[in-house]
Parts: sequence; C-alpha cells; structure tokens
Amino acid sequence: MKIAIITGASSGFGREFVRQIDSLYKELDEIWVIARRVERLHELESRIMTKIRVFGGDLLGEKIYSELSDALAEHKPNIRMLVNAAGFGKTGTVEEIDEKTQLEMIDTNCKSLTKMTLICLSYLEKGSRIVNIASAASFCPQPSFAVYAATKSYVLSFSRALCAELEDRDVYVTAVCPGPAKTEFFDIAGMSANILKKMTMAKPEKVVKQALLDAKNKKEISVYGGTMKVARVLTKILPHKIVVKIMKQF
Repeated sequence: MKIAIITGASSGFGREFVRQIDSLYKELDEIWVIARRVERLHELESRIMTKIRVFGGDLLGEKIYSELSDALAEHKPNIRMLVNAAGFGKTGTVEEIDEKTQLEMIDTNCKSLTKMTLICLSYLEKGSRIVNIASAASFCPQPSFAVYAATKSYVLSFSRALCAELEDRDVYVTAVCPGPAKTEFFDIAGMSANILKKMTMAKPEKVVKQALLDAKNKKEISVYGGTMKVARVLTKILPHKIVVKIMKQF
C-alpha cells in the first residue's frame, strides 16, 4: 500500500498539501491525515478523491504516536511522502510570551516533527520524500519572534542533515522555508505591526506547489517568491547582527 502522511492537515499548509497531493499523486492508495480538529479532517474526505485515513489527536500527547505506530505496523505501507506541516508561532518578546506557550512551540515545532520522522523512517522506500515546513524565519534570529525562529532553524538544520544521511537510500528531504502566508497562522501568532510581513504575504497554494516541485527535484530547500529568495541571500552575506538591527526597524 502506497500512502502519504500529512500532519497539521486540518488547515493552512497541511490542508493544502492534502489537496495538491491528491491531485498530483494518483498512485497513492491512501492519504493519512493527522491533526487535533478531527471534524475538519473528516470534512476533507468529501473533497478528496484519494481515500483518507484520519488520525485525530494532539502531537503534544503520546496517544497519537501510538495509534500511528500501530497502524504502520499493521499495514506496513510504503510511505511515498511524509509532510510535517504541524506547527505554530507566537509574536512577542521572550519576556512577553508566557512560558507554557514558548515551551509548547518548541515541543510542537521541533520535538513532534522529529518524533513523527523517526516513527516513519523505516517505512520510507527508494524515491520517498520527506517535506518539513520550516520558515524564512529560520535564516536568522528574529526579535519578537525569537523562539519561533529558533525552532525553525532547528527544522532547517535537521532536514539538511537528514537529507545527507538518507541519500544512500534514495530518500530525499526538503525543508520548505516560506515567508508570511495567508493562512490561519497569524490568527494564533498575532499579525503585529510588521510592515514587511504584511507586504510579502504569499498564497499557500503557490508555496505548496513550489514545495512539491522542489521535493520532486530533490532540492534540500524550497523558497517561494523573489523577496524571500533575496532575504535568504542577504542573511548569508550580511552578519546576523546587522540583519537583526534592520529587522527591528519594521
């Protein structure tokens, strides 16, 4: 059985990955979707041609991982694509954001992504892909987005190293590094008064389309849009101390 597994599938990039993978990958037998909002996952079933298998649960708990592990052991599928799209951010200084939220950000964006990858690794076969949603925030430290940016730097670094480790198996990993996108992300994160973020908002369907193309082409990093590509280059050239000062002006 050939499957794709997508976390964070109830909204945003995760939901868009389900939609586009369903359209592009006709050889899949099932798409396994994971998120807390089960009603949204079931609603997907009426919109998607590929069979949907729903796993409802919180990635901060243990139950969802046990259920997924049991299902994998029972069906022994060939995971053609794993998309780790679950994650969240919160705008504000380290002093302003409460401790619980900041630690949950680390656990969701880093620990959960890593654990999901470890559970799925042995079911990835030649030609399989892992797509991890990082962020353009991973390119350098971000004041008033400090913990989120740090977690996404972890995702980027982890993805690139894992890609090198899996190369001999012909399994490829792509870290997707979008800038601001028109999803529910900022409903939680808070939009703040950042002019740059408001000016560079991208459509999620375009980000996902680029991500799937880059994954197909075995690229380590997927960056959508000219502005974010320029940002990536600048953070390589300029010292981060200067970049951080510039960003504080927006």
